[in-house]
Amino acid sequence: MSEVKILERKEIPEGAVMLFGLPDVGLVGVIAASHLVSELKLEEVAYVDSELLPPLIVLHEGLPHSPVRIFGDHNVLLAVSETAIQLDTVYAIMHALVDWGISKNVRMMLSMSGNPVQDRQDIEELQVFATASNPEMLQMVQDKAVKVLKEGYMVGPQAIMMQYCANIGFPAITLLAQCFFNYPDPKAAAALLDELAKITRIRVDVSKLLEKGEEIRLRARDVMRRTQQEMTKMKKTQEYDIPLYVS
Repeated sequence: MSEVKILERKEIPEGAVMLFGLPDVGLVGVIAASHLVSELKLEEVAYVDSELLPPLIVLHEGLPHSPVRIFGDHNVLLAVSETAIQLDTVYAIMHALVDWGISKNVRMMLSMSGNPVQDRQDIEELQVFATASNPEMLQMVQDKAVKVLKEGYMVGPQAIMMQYCANIGFPAITLLAQCFFNYPDPKAAAALLDELAKITRIRVDVSKLLEKGEEIRLRARDVMRRTQQEMTKMKKTQEYDIPLYVS
């Protein structure tokens, strides 16, 4: 069995926004996703089952769970991974998640991630940028007063999601908060969630996220270490580079 199955635990609502919070630079998406699950009291509605995943389960309150799960309510579906997605599986898993979301008639896809900056420790007011899968979505982002990342590289799960949605003509956005490269960054996650509220109706109080910053960093160290290993394989440091512009 090499295919990716998404098994549903509950009835899936139609017309939701599908978010992605997957391990990446600064664990921005993972931290933001965890806060959304907690604040919105989202329940697990589906999970990924595949032999492409590493041979592990996640234990919560003594019960086994897939490391890649989907939480949701009537407004949002949120794909979360508690382990780094490996280079040789990332295409299949991301394509399967996007296809599943489309089959549930989601309104759009939105990936939450980070934009690593070398002088992050000197930045007090973090900026959040957006990219989009088509000109219409890009205009919508600009109309919401969200900055656009006009030039650069994207590497990892969000890059695959964005390109796949662009190829099939499905509306998608990626939000990228300035962050540390290999250090969990709750402040970047908080900045991203503030911008998320501009684009969607998904609003949460980020004060707890900021107050518990050090606790979150300590808890996230192991995931960050494993994620860094996969980011190296994906040549993630290329996101620091400026691309050659060819018109």
